[in-house]
Amino acid sequence: MLFWRPMDRRTVQLNIAGQSFKVVSTSAEQDLQRLASKVDEKMTEVTPRGRPAAPNAMLLAAMALAHDLEEERARRESLESRTRDVLRRALVRIDDALEGAEPSGSALAE
Repeated sequence: MLFWRPMDRRTVQLNIAGQSFKVVSTSAEQDLQRLASKVDEKMTEVTPRGRPAAPNAMLLAAMALAHDLEEERARRESLESRTRDVLRRALVRIDDALEGAEPSGSALAE
């Protein structure tokens, strides 16, 4: 018999750009801390030095991270496409080599 159990939810304290956020999640705390660190790094990039983070800095950081994600996806898709093409060409060459190595039908009949 199966019993439904709620996911193990926990509250995690995250610090981004000097602000503290409480997040309730089923994700591992170290994963959330790592992600918060990435957001904090991006906030540092989009906020001028020596100035406090503006209210729209979180939005700018989110946009920059989304842009980075799209670039990485495009690179991955390009690499996957090139890899498929290389494998396809290699398979054609292997098939051609195997066809050339097979004995002819007349030699089998003898």
